[in-house]
Amino acid sequence: MSAMLEQLKDILVNKLKVTPDQVVPEATHEDLELDSLAVVELSLVLEQELGIRISDDELLEAPTIGDMVALMDERSAKV
Repeated sequence: MSAMLEQLKDILVNKLKVTPDQVVPEATHEDLELDSLAVVELSLVLEQELGIRISDDELLEAPTIGDMVALMDERSAKV
């Protein structure tokens, strides 16, 4: 499991109360029951805790956790 996936999983589990077993690369927003409000919160936490700026719209357009991790990897490389 990549470091970025671990970080995202940690945030989803500890901040957004997602069950750890659900956080797999192929999981979708629906699988994790992430509504638009949860995605806004995730966007804020990513910026506050990891310094990665990804808008909630961009996160919503990433269909799976794996896609979110790829976006995080891409953005963290630019920091």
